[in-house]
Parts: sequence; C-alpha cells; structure tokens
Amino acid sequence: MRPETYFDKLISESEIRIIILIINKRMKIEKISLVGKTLENLIEICESYEVKKFRAKQLFNWIYKNKINTFNSIKNLPKIFLHQLEKEYKIHSLNFVRSTQSESTLTNKFLFKTQKGSLVESVLMIEGKRVTLCLSTQVGCALDCKFCATAKMGFIANLNPGEIVDQFLLVSKSLEKPITNVVFMGMGEPFLNYNNVIKAADLLHDPNGINLGYKRITISTAGIVKKIDQFSNEGQKYKLAISLNGTTNEQRLAIMPVTKNNSLNSLLEVSKKYTTNSNTWLTFEYVLIEGSNDTIEDASRLIEILVGVKKCKLNIIPYNVTDGIFQRPDNTHIKEFMKKLNQAPFPVTIRWSKGTGIDAGCGQLATTEKSISD
Repeated sequence: MRPETYFDKLISESEIRIIILIINKRMKIEKISLVGKTLENLIEICESYEVKKFRAKQLFNWIYKNKINTFNSIKNLPKIFLHQLEKEYKIHSLNFVRSTQSESTLTNKFLFKTQKGSLVESVLMIEGKRVTLCLSTQVGCALDCKFCATAKMGFIANLNPGEIVDQFLLVSKSLEKPITNVVFMGMGEPFLNYNNVIKAADLLHDPNGINLGYKRITISTAGIVKKIDQFSNEGQKYKLAISLNGTTNEQRLAIMPVTKNNSLNSLLEVSKKYTTNSNTWLTFEYVLIEGSNDTIEDASRLIEILVGVKKCKLNIIPYNVTDGIFQRPDNTHIKEFMKKLNQAPFPVTIRWSKGTGIDAGCGQLATTEKSISD
C-alpha cells in the first residue's frame, strides 16, 4: 500500500468522484437544434454526411412546413442518415413550459425555456379569422422603458433565430387554426438583436417552409434610428412599427431612455426616409399614459409631427397597468383624445389590448423567474 500523501488528506476518493461527475456534466455536449437552420445550412449538414443535397430540401420541409417534433416522423429520408442526425442534432431549440389562457379564450400566453434555462413568453391573439402571434426576441430588455414590465428584468440574452422561430412552431402545434400574422413585439427590442431577427423573419417567410407573406410579418422597434436606417437601406419588405409614446423629445425621454441617443427629430427623419424609399405604410404605436402624454395638446402635436411622414398610420394603445407608477386614462379622457385625432389626415385606430388579465397585454410581458434549471 502506498504511503498517504499530503494531497490524499486534502481530497478524499468520494470527493474526487464527485468532481469527475461535475466535470463530465459540464463537458456534456448539447445537441444542436435544427430549428433555425436555413436551407443552405441543411445542405452543408447533408454534405458533411455525404448525403445528396436534395435531401436538405426534404428536411427543411419536414421541420418548417410539417412542424415535426421527432426524427421518427420523417418518412422519406434514409434511416441511416436520420440515425446519424439524431446523435448530433435535435429538432427544437425551446422547451414548452406552460400556457395561460384568458377568460375570453381569445388570448393565450405561452412560456418557453431555452437550452440555457432562460424563460421567454409569446402571446397568441385571436380576432375573427386573424390569428396573431407576438414573438419575443430577447430574454429581458436593455431599454428600460419606464412603463414596460419587461424592462424590470433587465437584459439577459439575445435569442437566436431558432429560438425565435421555435415559438411559432411550438405554438402552431397546439392550434386548430393556422397562425396568420406574426409581430416581433414581445419581450426585448428586436432591433438590438437585428441580424437574428431578420434571419428569423426570413425563415418565417420562406415559401418552402412556413410561407408567411411579407406583409403578415411586422417588426416593432422602440426607435433605434441606425437600425431603422439599415432596414430601409436594405429594402426589407417586412412591415415596420415604431413605438412613439411622446410628442416632444423631453416627454419621450422621461419614459423612454432610448431617446437619449435616438432623438425624436432623428426618429421622425428616418421614418420619412423609410416611407419615401419603400413606399410602404409605417405604423406608429402610441401608448396612452395618464398625466404623461395624454393631453389634447399632445393629440394636436401628434398630428403636427406625423403629418409629414408619407403613408403613416397611428395606433393608440391605452396603457396596460402593471405594478408600476403609471395609470391608464379613464375612458372619457381617451374618447376626447381620440376625438381630436379624428382631425388627422392619416388613419388613426385604437387598440384595446387583449389578455391584460393574464399579463399578456402590450408592455406586460415579464417572467417571474429568470430561469428554470433542468
């Protein structure tokens, strides 16, 4: 028997076994999700297995059009190839946690977990034949808008294209009706995750897969001027919505710190450029908050500042109360505000958010836990 050493006294055999188990667990390689892969990505995967590239289009179709959950559901690919894929890849990048339905059953909130254990929410809204899914693009948000519950989470992580698109695929599997419209307006600021959001939108649009039309996909931003300009210069065909929420720079800055580096004037100028270059309708969202931006003078200024933006429409959203300091104006005041806006030369609508009873309304998304471990 060898003599006891100094190191033996420090670490027992049982402790060594525990350390090895921990190291092995940490070194465990996570399978790669196929959701989020483009057709070109799948061609590369097929070629790496020496499988003919036409198989990639079949695989793409199974993932995005047929919305499969397992490799066993794939019927027209070689079994040997599928077995090889299953060793290294999995289908989904998100895990479904739970759903919460409103009393009216017209709104449903879905909670998902990423591979790293972070939580994100999506909201489904049904209005007649229109079925809209509101997608999250980040875990939390860095913009700190004072009226938004998500801001209290802070910024945790960007979602990759697979994690964004997977919200659509997993929700679709639970529905009898097809999703007709998608809005990037959930948790996070889409234009602070610009590349991943555009890639996700492209996957949602791809005619060989999900096949949503350009005009059925809307990307909403709090007003990241440089990214709006990039969106315009690239000639992106997806619909654009901008959260305005103020009629002066000072007013907007008080509730939206993003205004500090993205002034109201610069936002209006880039909006004019976008509508002129694209000849496409632009939607301005305006959350109506009591004592903040809800005076008749604000209504008049809204008309003044937006009248020069070609092809714009204004969507008024009465504030959805969270646990913060802000309140929604009473209905009489909202009607007076809207009456003034009836004088606008551009379309003005009011959106009464659905799902406020389950914290699924605009500005209410925030997970109570930051993460769930496996």
